[in-house]
Amino acid sequence: MLEVRNLSVSYGKHRALGGASLRVGKGEIVVILGANGAGKSTLLKAVCGICEGYVAGDVQLENAQLVGEKPHKIVEAGIALVPEGRGVFGDLTVEENLTLGAYAERARDEAAGNLQRVLSLFPKLGERRKQTVRTMSGGEQQMVAIGRAMMSNPSILALDEPSLGLSPLLCKDLFESLRVVKQAGLGILLVEQNAKQSLRIADRGYLLENGNIVHEDDAERLANDPAVQKAYLGGSGAATGARRPAPAATPTPAIPRPATGPKPNEIAAAAMKSVGAPARPVPVIKPTAPAPKPAPVANGTAAVQKLDTPDISDLVAKASATASRRNGATPPPRAPTTQPAPTQPTRSAQPAIPDFASSSDRLRSMIEDIEAAARRAETYKPRR
Repeated sequence: MLEVRNLSVSYGKHRALGGASLRVGKGEIVVILGANGAGKSTLLKAVCGICEGYVAGDVQLENAQLVGEKPHKIVEAGIALVPEGRGVFGDLTVEENLTLGAYAERARDEAAGNLQRVLSLFPKLGERRKQTVRTMSGGEQQMVAIGRAMMSNPSILALDEPSLGLSPLLCKDLFESLRVVKQAGLGILLVEQNAKQSLRIADRGYLLENGNIVHEDDAERLANDPAVQKAYLGGSGAATGARRPAPAATPTPAIPRPATGPKPNEIAAAAMKSVGAPARPVPVIKPTAPAPKPAPVANGTAAVQKLDTPDISDLVAKASATASRRNGATPPPRAPTTQPAPTQPTRSAQPAIPDFASSSDRLRSMIEDIEAAARRAETYKPRR
């Protein structure tokens, strides 16, 4: 399906990628392994049309040439990218982020079916359709990013470091989800530093060093290759199962005791100041109306309510406004609104001022205790 031949990328005089060639078939996971700075992300950006350098070579999907095409044209051709760092719209809900993924022409007619497929693949997203994405964990946001890419109805799903910043447990769940995505018939081009987990689910792999692909093989053979184990899987100990010795623990230096502290009269003055502050009014919490229950049907089962899908054009405008605010653009001026004149609160509506006269003896006793404790702290000497 995807054929990359002699793909090169240059940033001025610096050559970041030199003559890379690879292929990804239908229902196949292909992983690209390499150290930091080897050119893995540059390769994905060049394939997806978002590379800022000079790109040369051939990228073909179903015999369609993609080098030189605009990014949205490449999405229409059938390649969707999950960028490093997820790139979700944090101020929008889960459902709105997923709906934005169906903006491409090839995906609009099948938006409902793709949404059900994504929610069945990630059930947690179905439970949190109305939740704002920025309030979710990193693993859940990664699910949103993958689901949004799948909403474009792609043939090839490209992922750039999807496990970055996730806990080991969430990484395991993520790779299992990619295995299920593969079973749906999508080709997956995966850039990942977690070589051990990625080789377990991949079919084939490529080794990228200094912008050049130096080796290609079956994923199982790559995992058992001593050179690959030494470079990417933690050395010979990963192959033999031997554990590395734990580093010696360094003693933690003792924290020095402060030489001076607040004086008793300063502590007493701070206590008097805090007691004399006016009491805050208690906020009134309005009760919320209970959610409506689904109406029963004749056979005794609850009727499934049809959820309203937001309009894609409105979501694009909302996402653009959010991105403009994030980039520092000046928002459009708002129409002036008239504020109602403030009303003077009545005598009964004002908060009652607490009477501290009856508790003066208790306050005096508390201040004396504070002063005594402060004097003891000044003369305290730690035992040696």
